[in-house]
Amino acid sequence: MFAALAGGVGAARMLRGLAAVVPPSDITAIVNTADDFSLHGLAISPDLDTVTYTLAGAVNPETGWGLVGESWTVMDALERYKGQTWFRLGDQDLATHLYRTQRLSEGAPLSTVTAEIAAAWEVGVRLLPMSDDPVATRFTVAGSGEGPVEIGFQDYFVARRHSVPVTAVRFQGAATARPGPGVLEALGGAERIVICPSNPIVSVGPVLAVPGVADAVRDRRKDVVAVSPIVAGAALKGPADRLLRELGHEATVVGVARLYAPLAATLVIDTADVDLAPAVELEGIRCVVAPTVMSSPEAAAELARVVLSGSGSA
Repeated sequence: MFAALAGGVGAARMLRGLAAVVPPSDITAIVNTADDFSLHGLAISPDLDTVTYTLAGAVNPETGWGLVGESWTVMDALERYKGQTWFRLGDQDLATHLYRTQRLSEGAPLSTVTAEIAAAWEVGVRLLPMSDDPVATRFTVAGSGEGPVEIGFQDYFVARRHSVPVTAVRFQGAATARPGPGVLEALGGAERIVICPSNPIVSVGPVLAVPGVADAVRDRRKDVVAVSPIVAGAALKGPADRLLRELGHEATVVGVARLYAPLAATLVIDTADVDLAPAVELEGIRCVVAPTVMSSPEAAAELARVVLSGSGSA
């Protein structure tokens, strides 16, 4: 059995690779829910949905999120009323949010609803929200002449296109959140724990902020393998590199190693960063060098083999 800490696109591709080399039923993905929010009265879980659609083979391959062959009739109609369309919800995708919202309103916990959605998409990997309790990522950014302001994740990431400098990040509700059902058991019983190549600050960070999760990972440190989301000093997708710099971290694989060394015994870095392998190991973490850019399902599967075997060049 294997467990993975997962964010959005990068994690979804990593999980797809893992599911190609071991039985999907042997994998438990513990997925970030601090990006979740409500829009148009609907409960939206972006990372859970990205992972679900990717594992179902239904994700839009051009964006890495949303559904392939999507239509936008509802959003186009909403524009007539000058409604909020900055976060685009496709017509098929809306069905997922409608179902989730209805089930939550009936009293079902998010973990139950997630399992139902995964089953409907015939996803073999076990998907667990990090918590059934609400946690929200909040950013402190520069305001418009009135000093710093705090905004939500989707405001920062989508509405402002992650273009504003960030001075602080906090995970509202994390201190009192409980790990989702099965989360600690999955971490305690896994043969290997994978920290997917997700944003260390706002994708993996919220999962670890749920009380008990970081301790459970640390207790298994020798069996934990992290994959760097930073390649040649840059994030392949999203603002991970910029956030690391803005929050005082080094936006290189060495900076990633520094963050993960207390949690993981091994860090996998891309071949583009082979020259930094000695510096990574000086942070107290074993370094494995392998191609980490998952440009195809085959590349993702090959990376998964490296991660699960711990092999590769050093």
